[in-house]
Amino acid sequence: MATYHGNVTTVAQSGPDTAAAPVIRTIGLSELHRALQRGWEDFKAVPSHAIILCIIYPVLGLMLARAVHGYSVLPLLFPLAAGFALLGPFAALGLYEMSRRRERGEQATAWDALEVVRSPSFGAMLGLGVLLLALFVTWVATAQAIYIAAFGYAGATGVSDFAERVLTTTQGWWLIVIGCGVGFLFALVALCISVVSFPLMLDRHAGAGDAMVTSLRAVARNPVPMAAWGLIVAVLLVAGSLPAFLGLAVVIPLLGHATWHLYREVIEPELNPQPLPPRAQRERKPAADFPANLFPWRRKDSA
Repeated sequence: MATYHGNVTTVAQSGPDTAAAPVIRTIGLSELHRALQRGWEDFKAVPSHAIILCIIYPVLGLMLARAVHGYSVLPLLFPLAAGFALLGPFAALGLYEMSRRRERGEQATAWDALEVVRSPSFGAMLGLGVLLLALFVTWVATAQAIYIAAFGYAGATGVSDFAERVLTTTQGWWLIVIGCGVGFLFALVALCISVVSFPLMLDRHAGAGDAMVTSLRAVARNPVPMAAWGLIVAVLLVAGSLPAFLGLAVVIPLLGHATWHLYREVIEPELNPQPLPPRAQRERKPAADFPANLFPWRRKDSA
């Protein structure tokens, strides 16, 4: 098992029955490199599973955008690509589970990744995921409003027309500056509340509120490394989006696995983790009894 290093901050318990808050390490740029390196090792170990899990949601996002906006989707392609950074922490839940299992020396497959839905904190993860989805929808709507303010409601007739508008006009440069500035604010909010939230909920079954507070504390404790991490995420997402978004099939799994290892770098492991109660074994029912299994009370009455 990997050994993690770094300075830590101590957190006192508020009472004998209150669990201590997660202890946050002070990290540097070397820890970011180590997290990316270990994330790449995880991706190489299970590349096909990662692609299957992560190529679906950008493709579905584009299809949804085309269905909703029709041919006017072209101005929103960049906002949609940038918005993947907002949804990525939730979309990568299965990747966190695979990295967690590989860290423990356990089997890590696509089916094992789906075990995350059985986590006691999955409801909290889903709640924070809904919050990120709302942030994503607000960002796309804001980006569309900025474009309309710059060019009005007339849509671009093609890629060349759109590129000429954006790159060769005063309104286009205004759109780039304002859009990137507003997008940076959305990305900053998402980074602050989710950089370690989902791995923490998966690892320690924390509530959404506690996870977001811990994430905010981690960013406040490590502002420069977290800013660098946000820049790394942005650069990789842009690079993955350039060839028709196909690069996201590699970039998103890499960032998902690396986020788990970043969590391990930032948060001190629990000294005395509380074991979960064993899960009840599901009763296996023969296929021949399928019709009767739909009406269990009938079997009891006949007995």
